[in-house]
Amino acid sequence: MEFMISIPQFYADGEFDAATFGAYLERVEALGFDSAWTQENVLAAMPLLSPIETMTFAAARTERLRLGCAVFVTTLHNPVHLAKSLSTLDQLSRGRLEVGVGTGGRGRMFAAFGVDSARFVGQFTEGLELMKALWTQPRVTFDGRFWQLDDAAMEPKPFQKPHPPIWFGGSSPAALRRAVRHGNGFFGAGSTTTAQFAEQVQAVYATLAEHERDAAEFPIAKRVYIAVDDDPARGRERINAALTRIYGHRSETIEAAAVAGTPEDCVRELREVEAAGAQRILCTHLFDHAEQLERLATEVMPHFR
Repeated sequence: MEFMISIPQFYADGEFDAATFGAYLERVEALGFDSAWTQENVLAAMPLLSPIETMTFAAARTERLRLGCAVFVTTLHNPVHLAKSLSTLDQLSRGRLEVGVGTGGRGRMFAAFGVDSARFVGQFTEGLELMKALWTQPRVTFDGRFWQLDDAAMEPKPFQKPHPPIWFGGSSPAALRRAVRHGNGFFGAGSTTTAQFAEQVQAVYATLAEHERDAAEFPIAKRVYIAVDDDPARGRERINAALTRIYGHRSETIEAAAVAGTPEDCVRELREVEAAGAQRILCTHLFDHAEQLERLATEVMPHFR
């Protein structure tokens, strides 16, 4: 099992402290986590630092730690600008970048980003195709429905060849098929229960077989909202309250997907996520970040190694 950890991003105006944030990142690396991950949500009442800038800060404070975003809603980005930013970050981090992508689903405010809500899936797929071309081809001529380039060059290319690993989020059958056709791995959402995730994993493996892709070279990950607390009822109450703030409403499904309780409780539930098909688990704590980091590293992770 490979353990990943979330990078805290929920800071209201005036709350961010660079020294504390930097110390957290350095401690993540020292404790042996394999990677640290951000997320993206541009328009929301809950304050959230943007992922690229956050990962850039993290790259400057660490040396080994891989850095990712699960996920960029790439439909909302100009693919040329995003390709350039990610290529630059991969160079600055010396090849430590992981890129998660997703369409964002139908509930997004597409009009705010100049995206036609009737064609967002096509725009997502074409944008990803263009990003890959810019990352791998010396000159790009591209005649798409949404973007056109004529003998254009983008340098430098990413440090990783041919490009950083591309993880796909999503839960619908169509999204899972896109993950296999266009991605390097699948990332289950934190709002997805373990039972739902197990079904998604089986669908991914079936599609891999259809496309004659080696499942051993297509990793499966799952975000898990988690709270380690010696008082299970208190831990559950706190994580449910945090999830309500993040999602803007209470959801029994999302709460059921979260893990809260004693270290033993957390190990047991993470074992179930592992049995459902997760080879990597992204532990996402929502409060007491430094304390939760230490408890996960010393009381939970050792049971999986």
